[in-house]
Amino acid sequence: MTDLSVSSSSLAKTLLPPFSFSLRPNVPKRLRFCRKSASFLRKPSSISRQNKLAVVTAIQVSTQSENDGFVLEDVPHLTNFLPDLPSYPNPLRKSQAYSIVKKNFVSPEDVVAQNVAIQKGSPRGVHFRRAGPREKIYFEPEEVRACIVTCGGLCPGINTVIREIVCGLNIMYGVHDILGIEGGYKGFYSKNTLMLTPKLVNDIHKRGGTFLRTSRGGHDTHKIVDNIEDRGINQVYIIGGDGTQKGASLIYEEVIRRGLQVAVAGIPKTIDNDIAVIDKSFGFETAVEEAQRAIDAAHVEVESVENGVGIVKLMGRYSGFIAMYATQASRDVDCCLIPESPFYLEGRGGLFEFIEERLKENGHLVIVVAEGAGQEYVTAEGHDAGKTDASGNKLLLDVGPWLSDKIKNHFTMFRKMAVNMKYIDPTYMIRAIPSNASDNIYCTLLAHGAVHGAMAGFTGFTVGPVNGRHAYIPIALITEHLVAACD
Repeated sequence: MTDLSVSSSSLAKTLLPPFSFSLRPNVPKRLRFCRKSASFLRKPSSISRQNKLAVVTAIQVSTQSENDGFVLEDVPHLTNFLPDLPSYPNPLRKSQAYSIVKKNFVSPEDVVAQNVAIQKGSPRGVHFRRAGPREKIYFEPEEVRACIVTCGGLCPGINTVIREIVCGLNIMYGVHDILGIEGGYKGFYSKNTLMLTPKLVNDIHKRGGTFLRTSRGGHDTHKIVDNIEDRGINQVYIIGGDGTQKGASLIYEEVIRRGLQVAVAGIPKTIDNDIAVIDKSFGFETAVEEAQRAIDAAHVEVESVENGVGIVKLMGRYSGFIAMYATQASRDVDCCLIPESPFYLEGRGGLFEFIEERLKENGHLVIVVAEGAGQEYVTAEGHDAGKTDASGNKLLLDVGPWLSDKIKNHFTMFRKMAVNMKYIDPTYMIRAIPSNASDNIYCTLLAHGAVHGAMAGFTGFTVGPVNGRHAYIPIALITEHLVAACD
């Protein structure tokens, strides 16, 4: 990394706790540096002991040139609202596993760039704190009571994340009091819990689903934080997608309001791979790999009959990553329909024309369609729409059977051409399987990154790879918008 026009010691002082962040808990602070000059003006912080509502400091930075701007999207730290919180040496310094490592701990100056490729003379852009163990921690391991909860739909790798959080806390830091919250958010106040130990979770990574069970909805912030406070929980690990992470942000805000020493860490989960900022979501590679089986089956079926048309519906509510990657990997797919790219059925250049041309040329074809594609057509025909699930997600209409019927009716009634339709929907098969080797490694890194961050006193953060380096990201940034496969 190039010169930041501040000395190492001054930058370290800037980045070490206590940190500063925006007065709005969900909006991360931004630090701007300039190579030519940089000045840091700190406003004094204060805490109202009466209501325990944290009033945090803000950093104002003046620069001579925005073109050299360096932006740090920081994550909150417990010392922002508990300034007298003591720190302790990280027990990893005595770990045999780290004895041969030259650099045991992540430097407070280490950051990860959001954009690797930039134009000469343009601002250096957004950066995030690099994930990993710190020299100092803000919890005594014997006083930690951690909890883990899983929410939302299933995804390959959830059990691996659970296992590695438990093993990371226990083996690396000596934490023995770890609770599993069963059944999603509502498990907090329905008191469905179990004690988690490395022995208990030893082989759960070999199974699909979630060892802790899951649910949608059931989020009552005050009840959840009441339960966290009553049970003496001081570290909360939340595994879930967009709605779940929004709930985690609300929990973090309420914890701050009450002035509790509770670290809230999120591990983002979505099989659709549409989380902003991070490179990919866990379980995605496994899902794409499993989708190949369905595509292969469809191809075998359609090439064995006359005018065979195979349709494979894959997951992808708003982003067609699974459909697109499975298509590119398969090489047996003739057409891929995703939500980001509109299509039409009739007329020149329409889907019907394409199907007819492929049938005349090859005698068969395979279509992959993401579940969110073509929703406007299904809705326009009067099908029920607008409903949501318990998590607030829009319930999608089933595009697969609709598209199959449209194709069959068009060719048999209008083109007087018999087609053999083969429809495959492997949705639950794909998301219910155990994670593959690559995702297992990835889940381990996510889990350990979350553990290191929570033990170091960070809160209100999520962890994930940014340009191949794991980083701590404010929860608000990954819930602001979804990523499209065409981006």
